[in-house]
Amino acid sequence: MPVEPLSQKEIEDRLAELPGWSVEDGRLTRSYRLADHFAATAMVVHIAQVQQELDHHSDLTLGYNTVALSVHTHSAGGALTEKDFGLAQRVDALAAGHGAQ
Repeated sequence: MPVEPLSQKEIEDRLAELPGWSVEDGRLTRSYRLADHFAATAMVVHIAQVQQELDHHSDLTLGYNTVALSVHTHSAGGALTEKDFGLAQRVDALAAGHGAQ
């Protein structure tokens, strides 16, 4: 089933519900800070599991104690869709369990 791009208003409305997330270069992005490298690595693995479940994958960047995500929907021509915001909500839900800020 095709995924429709969100309008600018829809994007703004969804961003208001996701503190810490922003749109940069047409992609939904967020960075998290964690206690150390092991905690950040564990969070990356957890995110990868969620992405596999959703069949929707972001670019993930692992730093010493940071995790950064950047996502858009390829099948919608690189636009932002509900799939991107659904992934963001799932990541936010698991972040607290990893002590991410």
